[in-house]
Amino acid sequence: MATDIKDIAHAVEADAVMDLLSARPRLLALGEPTHGEDTLLEVRNALFRQLVEQEGYRTIAIESDCMTGLAVDDYVVSGTGTLDEVMAHGFSHGFGASAANRELVRWIRAYNDGRPASERLRFAGFDGPLEITGAASPRQALIALHGYLAARVDAGLLPCTAETLDRLLGSDDRWTEPAAMMDPTRSVGRSAEARELRLLADDLVTLLGMQAPHLVASASREDRDRARLYGRTATGLLRYHFWMADTSPSRMTRLVSLRDQMMADNLLALAERGPTLVHAHNGHLQRHKSSMRMGSLPLEWWSAGAIVSTRLGGEYAFLATALGTIRHRGVGTPPPDTVEGLLYALPEGPFVFDAPRLATALGDTRPAPRVSPWFGYAPLDPAHLAESDGLVFVKDLPQQG
Repeated sequence: MATDIKDIAHAVEADAVMDLLSARPRLLALGEPTHGEDTLLEVRNALFRQLVEQEGYRTIAIESDCMTGLAVDDYVVSGTGTLDEVMAHGFSHGFGASAANRELVRWIRAYNDGRPASERLRFAGFDGPLEITGAASPRQALIALHGYLAARVDAGLLPCTAETLDRLLGSDDRWTEPAAMMDPTRSVGRSAEARELRLLADDLVTLLGMQAPHLVASASREDRDRARLYGRTATGLLRYHFWMADTSPSRMTRLVSLRDQMMADNLLALAERGPTLVHAHNGHLQRHKSSMRMGSLPLEWWSAGAIVSTRLGGEYAFLATALGTIRHRGVGTPPPDTVEGLLYALPEGPFVFDAPRLATALGDTRPAPRVSPWFGYAPLDPAHLAESDGLVFVKDLPQQG
């Protein structure tokens, strides 16, 4: 068994990854089983650099706020702002504090320096403006979409004025109330104002589509793409807030599902623009159903990767990542009867494997699922190993700091 596995282990390099695939996918996604570990992000950075330079990928998208990520894109493409500013304000989930993320942004900016616009590498966040404690106000996206249309179409076609939007939105604190995540009665999402905003947002997005021929002639592709992003984000946030106010037992399942639907919509839009590299948690990128527990509540939903895969087919590829140890989190040497334990017996890596071939090498009897003592690490599910195109294995994560 060990010999068979060793024979299909390869260094994590672009050539080895592309050998797993029949053609270059439009979306090539690399997952991670936990957040906040720079060792994993360094593996990502090295692989993505090679894929950009050797395979022509032109966007790097990560699991971060799609709206704040626009500032990072402006910086790497045209030098707007400073590196310190975009690391402080261009990421969600605390990801801007990562040294590896900072190095990624610095490298993209250096890569673009002196290149023509058509060859520059882009950055994107593809998560919604959502945190575990709640959702952002739809103000930024709604006002930006309205402003884009107001500058380009006859005022009589607009469903409302900017002043009307501002009045209906009210204070942003109403929308970002942290208690609303656990208490639906604290959510503003089903107020009369929120319901009217949902209708107006829908009308604005529809107007964007109706005026597409005119907008193609009057605005750049970049401006049109951003307007579509504003529309997706505004309608997505208003929908999310609506369901935050739901009191049914399926409330949390609906919310995690809506988040991944927003991610999927953003990824599909990036795929339209060109070949894109994606990095996020395995749970957002895998093809099978995702699951987690929120307190005592078990949740299951379809991930962004599963949704995108149904649309793109072979144009979507997914590499999962598994780990040996995270000793500073209390995750020790994996049991030898797990997939992670079998891979841990190999020399230092990291390695990438053809996941279907690895599943075949393991035989009909799958190893036992690993159980993590730390909630922040999601072990590999051996039952779904063959549903990934590849598996990256990192043996040990050193203590950070």
